[in-house]
Amino acid sequence: MHGYNVDVGVVQIAEKGKNGSVSRRQLEVDFVCNLGLNRIYIQSAYSIPNAEKREQKIRSFQKIDDSFRKIIVTRDTALPWYDENGILTVNVYGFLLDQTILE
Repeated sequence: MHGYNVDVGVVQIAEKGKNGSVSRRQLEVDFVCNLGLNRIYIQSAYSIPNAEKREQKIRSFQKIDDSFRKIIVTRDTALPWYDENGILTVNVYGFLLDQTILE
């Protein structure tokens, strides 16, 4: 709609277990949108009812080491807001109807 090429993203992480062994895992980013040198990462969630669900959604964002925009789109009815990490959380209707949301 806005001219972006859209892909699914994967973030590779390595975690150290209690016994000291390292395990590798992949975290998914629902949408990676690219337009020229601009990139936006988008996670989608039907609802984010608690801090645990929010942490699950932003975990992959926290492992991405760049300064591109990161957005969570949810069905929850709330005004758009940025958290302390600069991650925008927005309602799906605002995301679809606000022509400036990706700017």
